[in-house]
Amino acid sequence: MAINTIESGTIADAYIELLVDRGIEFLFANAGTDFAPLIEALAKFEAQGRQVPKPIVVPHENVAVHMALGHYLQSGRPQLVMVHVNVGTANSMCGLINAWRGNLPVIFTSGRTPYSEEGNVPGGRSGEIHWPQEMRDQGAMVREIVKWDYEVRNSQTLEAAVDRAINLAMTEPKGPVYLSLPREVLAEPIVNFSYASPSRHSAATAPFPDLDAIERAADIIAKAENPLIITASCGRDRDEPARLAALAELFAIPVTQRKPRYVALDSDHPMHLGYEPDPFLGDADVILVLEADVPWIPNKKAPRADAKIIHFGIDPLFTNYPLRGFPSDLSITGALAPAMAALTHALETRLAGARDRVEARRKRLAERRATQRERWAANLEKARHETPINPAWVTHCLNELKGEDDIVIKEGPITYEHLKLKKPGTMFFTGAGGALGWGLGTALGMKAAAPDKRVICCVGDGAYMFGNPLPAHYVSKAEGWPILTLVFNNAMWGAVKRNTHEVYPTGYASKSNREPLTYFTEHLAFDKAVETAGGYGETVSDPAQVPHALERAMKVIDVEKRQALLNIVCKGP
Repeated sequence: MAINTIESGTIADAYIELLVDRGIEFLFANAGTDFAPLIEALAKFEAQGRQVPKPIVVPHENVAVHMALGHYLQSGRPQLVMVHVNVGTANSMCGLINAWRGNLPVIFTSGRTPYSEEGNVPGGRSGEIHWPQEMRDQGAMVREIVKWDYEVRNSQTLEAAVDRAINLAMTEPKGPVYLSLPREVLAEPIVNFSYASPSRHSAATAPFPDLDAIERAADIIAKAENPLIITASCGRDRDEPARLAALAELFAIPVTQRKPRYVALDSDHPMHLGYEPDPFLGDADVILVLEADVPWIPNKKAPRADAKIIHFGIDPLFTNYPLRGFPSDLSITGALAPAMAALTHALETRLAGARDRVEARRKRLAERRATQRERWAANLEKARHETPINPAWVTHCLNELKGEDDIVIKEGPITYEHLKLKKPGTMFFTGAGGALGWGLGTALGMKAAAPDKRVICCVGDGAYMFGNPLPAHYVSKAEGWPILTLVFNNAMWGAVKRNTHEVYPTGYASKSNREPLTYFTEHLAFDKAVETAGGYGETVSDPAQVPHALERAMKVIDVEKRQALLNIVCKGP
């Protein structure tokens, strides 16, 4: 361990140097009056040829936070976001909610309105806005949805605060942290500021599962006739899909991914039984819930009363959810990959006594899987010529053209069953908190972390508008990060319509031709929005033109290195 010393400068200088030393690569920022010392420090470092986290101007905070999340999901390294005092923090709430519920780390920071009214204090109040923007407790805005918040007060706490922010964000359950930086503090002079390099602080290791509990789970599974695996977030860590494949294959356990957030299992794996667990709940006598906060909707379809239910996860009780009443006969805390490996090992010792039952189940599942895939193919054939365009047809066409390494962001109605998902880290649904508008930012963050990969962002028309598209298209152009955006334009809030019909299946809204507050009055020309940032835009309304439009758009991003957007006029639910 070395001790590095900054002989003179400001706390902002020390802050930048610490961030570089700790491996922060990007600063996704939307600046305000509180940034002055930080901007001065960045300019100084650049003039002196010193390394800084690459500053990225992001014209909306929602895009900035989701860019950091996208980068992490590709790189495995948390990144830095900084926004303007209370107003910038407010604009970031949707991104923080998704990070919190999705257990995704981000070092989220903001300035704080200067508090010094009088005296010659560096960084003190210098404009009218510094009075109305001050808050009594700025951290209270985000305290329910971050793991930790802190305001840096002096140089003596700076190193510990930076390290604690990074370590807590990266300790399971991972998540966002919030650090506020008053302007006077950033501007404060320092002399002989010293810090340890590398850091003497580290994130905590992930919890290992209780092996006695694993043995109890193995006993239950070994005796089951119809075990079932339900997962949502398996695949966030890239070693998890291989462990899941081994577990499912060994004991012939069908895997269903409800509202999948990642690629948990190769879609061609014989134990991959689709994306809807409900058809399996009636038969299942043992259910393994692997990192799934909502494995089923109780008032729609619930497991058998006598089914044994085992929850696995970093936090299998989801303790930050105010109310969650899913039954659990056994809850096992631990990182998913070692938990699945331990369970597979325990089941290997029980395989001989269960082999006949396992092989009979394997045969039944093969037949059921074949029937399921035939149904999917029939649905696709029906969708092929529908007008307005059926999202299933778009998904199929995309699947035919994309490569195995291409990254697909799903914030629109693409159909999982028509998309071949083989490799970990190639499909993402990161809107775990329900805050729409995450897709564009996440896609750009992915592109920043993996510039050689093709990134395809699929969004609904409402999600596209929530995603602050002009700021996103600006960043794509300014940084040279071309992505392909597919806007599924059905001129409605599909989820609003669907849920209204579920609550009132025979009500007035269900009988109407146009439910209030559900439809947009016009199909907007979203393809024109991308043109404002030099991108290629095209509207597609003929299903026969979908493959050709996709080919043209992919050529633009691959050869011309420009972003492209297809405005696809499609049917709603």
